[in-house]
Amino acid sequence: MTALMVGTMIVLLLLGFPMMVTLIVAAFIGFLAMFGGVDQMDFMIQQFMAGIRPASLVAVPMFILAADIMTRGHSADRLIEMVMKFIGHVRGGLAISTATACTLFGAVSGSTQATVVAVGSPLRPKMLKAGYKDSFVLALIINASDIAFLIPPSIGMIIYGVVSNTSISELFIAGVGPGFLILGMFALYSYVYARIHQVPTEARASWPERWRAVRRAIWPLGFPVIIVGGIYGGVFSPTEAAAVCVLYAVILEFIVFRALKPVDLYTIAKSTGLITAVVFILVAAGAAFSWIISFAQIPQAILASLGLAEAGPTGVLIAISVAFFIGCMFVDPIVVILVLVPIFAPVVESAGLDPVLVGVLITLQVAIGSATPPFGCDIFTAIAIFRRPYMEVIRGTPPFVLMLILAAVLLIMFPQIALFLRDLAFA
Repeated sequence: MTALMVGTMIVLLLLGFPMMVTLIVAAFIGFLAMFGGVDQMDFMIQQFMAGIRPASLVAVPMFILAADIMTRGHSADRLIEMVMKFIGHVRGGLAISTATACTLFGAVSGSTQATVVAVGSPLRPKMLKAGYKDSFVLALIINASDIAFLIPPSIGMIIYGVVSNTSISELFIAGVGPGFLILGMFALYSYVYARIHQVPTEARASWPERWRAVRRAIWPLGFPVIIVGGIYGGVFSPTEAAAVCVLYAVILEFIVFRALKPVDLYTIAKSTGLITAVVFILVAAGAAFSWIISFAQIPQAILASLGLAEAGPTGVLIAISVAFFIGCMFVDPIVVILVLVPIFAPVVESAGLDPVLVGVLITLQVAIGSATPPFGCDIFTAIAIFRRPYMEVIRGTPPFVLMLILAAVLLIMFPQIALFLRDLAFA
């Protein structure tokens, strides 16, 4: 049965079918192989529905909608302006500002694709004009945008939390440390790059200009305050925080900034609806597929053949890192989480690993794979947005991928990078 399911998936992917169709067909084949006949298909449909039943999934479309509103409005521009006023004058300051702006907007939107559009569109022309090579600029934007996977609100963490039944609040706070670690690495590399290539610095902004930029960015900076402060202050849950973010985004962009008009809301909602539909179909199909492979004891067979049961905690973390890194190089991150998390669940439990640490490591690997050739999803987002050829987009990625891999190694060696804030918040 396993060979039949895997073979079917490979054939359908080679024929060009979308991943959701591949997962659904493979799940139905597995169900028929185990139970036979179609008279019991009602039970299969129940597995699809069970995948999208958790209430915490409501946060996904809410965060997508809030990110879409902010991307079309003025929030991103004001955050970028504030960062530039404080960092733009140092060596490599424009590149460091780009990485910092990606981190800040990631903390607002939770979406890597939205971050590529919102930060990359205005800053890429400025970096090219300042003397940075386009290959470096594109790689920086793609990889710095992936910090949005780690900084709350992270859609990837929400999906992992639902699949693994792990606290989303704990995952959110645990992602902050690794996120800022990666930002520090990117900033250091940008400084060294600018010195080697003699990239000129920007003019130093005066303190009145800086405070003016801070005042303009006060409203957008309210988003992370709402998300982090609201959740860990016990005011509301992550799902409620997502709804509050949407309301705040509407008030900000439609009333305070007046960047959008009521007629724009329909276009934004339609865009969010299309993205959400794809995500939820993937989640439903992934849940059914995961149930089939779990019922058939496929994860146990795979793990036994690899000898991971005796590998120990560190060996299991390394195996998870490699599997998710390779998977996200070829397949959408959400699909990889839905398929691989149930496979590794037994060995994670038997090794006594903290599911929050595992979730942060998986999210980091998802971030790395999303920006890694050949099929990292953010690569194709950059190709579409900046209209540059594939080889030019990926040319500058190796140093950033190496830094991200180093971050994963440090996380495995020093788990407190992720768990310190979690332990502090939930002591």
